[in-house]
Amino acid sequence: MANFDQELDASGLNCPLPILRAKKALASLSSGQVLHIIATDPGAVKDFEAFAKQTGNELMEHREEGGKFYFLMKKG
Repeated sequence: MANFDQELDASGLNCPLPILRAKKALASLSSGQVLHIIATDPGAVKDFEAFAKQTGNELMEHREEGGKFYFLMKKG
């Protein structure tokens, strides 16, 4: 997993809360900084893919491990 500037733990939150929290966290970052997101909602994978396309932020990678979903998103 690459380096990141800020971490957001959205475990236990259901759609759309992980996206809303990520949007707020990304707003506090500078362009090019990376947000690491942890989520437990299986719908988060599609949500974050769509969110990246709609907002111009880059979904650098995502993976699942032990029932949790991990995302790296670079602010555009």
